[in-house]
Amino acid sequence: MTGELSPIDKAKFVAAKRAADYVEDGMRVGLGTGSTAAWLVRCLGEQVRDAGLRFKGVPTSTRTADLAREVGIEVISLDEAKWLDVTIDGADEFDGDLNLIKGGGGALLQEKIVATASDQMVVIADIGKEVEHLGAFPLPIEVIPFGWQTTQALVEETLISMDVLGRQSSLRMNGDHPFVTDEGNYIMDLHLQRIGNPRQLSLVINQMPGVVENGLFIDICDAVVIGYGDGRVEVRDINEGTVEQERLDFLETDNLFTDLAD
Repeated sequence: MTGELSPIDKAKFVAAKRAADYVEDGMRVGLGTGSTAAWLVRCLGEQVRDAGLRFKGVPTSTRTADLAREVGIEVISLDEAKWLDVTIDGADEFDGDLNLIKGGGGALLQEKIVATASDQMVVIADIGKEVEHLGAFPLPIEVIPFGWQTTQALVEETLISMDVLGRQSSLRMNGDHPFVTDEGNYIMDLHLQRIGNPRQLSLVINQMPGVVENGLFIDICDAVVIGYGDGRVEVRDINEGTVEQERLDFLETDNLFTDLAD
């Protein structure tokens, strides 16, 4: 029940509810992956069911696709959509320039492909995701399984010349086995603490053999919708240079999210 949510989950909910306003009839919409994006999918599903909203969703993971179908959203592939009107997704961190770290859910590759195939990318997040400098959250990079230990050694060696505080890395695990992405790859988490030059780091990492993609989203996000535990929402649009604030009301007895498992 909504009344049982923690302040952080309430913040995610109001951010998602506000971001759902970006979706209009007939649009092709990228649907992100993760806990905040799951709230968005639920909110959009409610509008499909109760308000007759009709749009086509392009999920960024199998998890999101399953949830979207469950709540009545029409799901298509990116190849079918060709191009998207908007992608709405969460983030693990964002800075003042709306640069992001994403990939905590392991879907960074599909998330970046979908986001860059969109006219607009909107990030939804609770206020705790805002940072002065990226890097406190481990930076995920997707690597192919073949020779991953060699790739790891090359990455750690390269980090010596980068503007970062930490240089340790770890293979993401799922129990006793490596975590495997929807594309069949592994995730390596870089524990950098602080990234001084995200743009340079992103370019250098992606040049390494074995690296498929990294979780730095630079100059991709157009707006961020920030939720607070008391129902306040702030919308920052980097292109328009605007900041809007409002408060959303919701029913404590709303059963929209009672079966949300994330």
